[in-house]
Amino acid sequence: MMLPAQLIKKKRSGLSLNAEEISYLINGYVKGDIPDYQMSSFLMAVFFKGMSEQETLWLTEQMIRSGVTVDYAPDNRLKVDKHSTGGIGDKTSLILAPLVASLGIPVPMISGRGLGHTGGTLDKLESISGFNVNLELNAFKKMVTENNLCFIGQTPDICPADKKLYALRDVTATVESLPLICASIMSKKLAEGIDGLVLDVKFGSGAFMKSIKEAHELATGLMNIAKGAGKRVTALLTNMNQPLGSFAGNGLEINECLSVLKNQPLLDANNQDRSKETRELSLALAAHMVKLVTNDPFKVCLEKCTTALESGQAYEKFEKTVALQGGDLNLIAKPKHQWDVFVPQNTAGGYLSSFDVEALGWINVQLGAGRRQSSDKIEPSAGMQFHAKLGDKIDSQKPIITLYGNDLEKLKTAGSQVTQYIQFSPTPLTTPFQLIQAELS
Repeated sequence: MMLPAQLIKKKRSGLSLNAEEISYLINGYVKGDIPDYQMSSFLMAVFFKGMSEQETLWLTEQMIRSGVTVDYAPDNRLKVDKHSTGGIGDKTSLILAPLVASLGIPVPMISGRGLGHTGGTLDKLESISGFNVNLELNAFKKMVTENNLCFIGQTPDICPADKKLYALRDVTATVESLPLICASIMSKKLAEGIDGLVLDVKFGSGAFMKSIKEAHELATGLMNIAKGAGKRVTALLTNMNQPLGSFAGNGLEINECLSVLKNQPLLDANNQDRSKETRELSLALAAHMVKLVTNDPFKVCLEKCTTALESGQAYEKFEKTVALQGGDLNLIAKPKHQWDVFVPQNTAGGYLSSFDVEALGWINVQLGAGRRQSSDKIEPSAGMQFHAKLGDKIDSQKPIITLYGNDLEKLKTAGSQVTQYIQFSPTPLTTPFQLIQAELS
């Protein structure tokens, strides 16, 4: 007879667990026989001691087996999804999913909520009044077949082990563990019945993986699991040393996505369209998704995606999907207050040289755009707007960041902290910011 404490000690000592031991832990936790405090200890042991590739594969398989795998029969079309490892202002799913679906390719999107300092697709969608992310699995399958797109969270049927572990990792500081990330991502993706997967693996100050080397390691781990399961897979390594796009915060990001989908510039205090990055990355990821399904050259796929975006076809698909899931795009959460943050006088005339993006993400959590603990409620209108990016010359007369929310005092308090997480240089940057750093296949 196995005991949780013995298995925790074994992993704490750096030893490998076998398939039966991992099965015992996962099944016991899902059934409630193993309490949160013991599973938290196990997660922390994994965080410090890691898991072998084989252990990680066994963990992934057990998480899949804790629920069902989606079957779309008789619809035998190839289905593709995208996963991002998370970042500040990362909203591309809301653009690329309807874009790819508008080209006739099914995109089953089983998404997550905010994790740590990063936002979540479900929280963003729920800032649209009435949007239902809690559809039953049969309704999800029907909508993917008929509409080519549906956004839902994990149902009780799909990877219930991951649903429990995901929430526990968020509040026990074990989010960044490579094997736990790999098992969490791939269990959900393999269970949702996809044939291809595009990974957006981020690195930098706002990512869970701080270096491009760590991101490469994570991408390789994820791709190995996907290939082992017979799936088509591509990964992009993307730069999160600055927030992505113009806004971070749920309702604010929805509005940014709408501006991209409608091909309407979203100008900031400096009369710049900061959403160009969001558009660029969304198109690149979408093109890779199309390439996995069609095997067409990337250039051809990018042209198809660009046409679908610029014609309004992608927006129409998003608008229809929102309506089918009960949402009203005329009722997106709006903040009552805003608070402009200006640079210190002694930095005026200089250049923005670096962000502590993770720290800015935690300020966003402080505003209510994320959760400190799993029971916290999201303030859907809270967030921030970025009026400058790396390399920009700084004007002290214009805000560098604007904070949004319903509690003015909370905005003022956060506003007094923001500039300590932004660095300035008297000279321009010698190396321009590059968003997409590498492609792995």
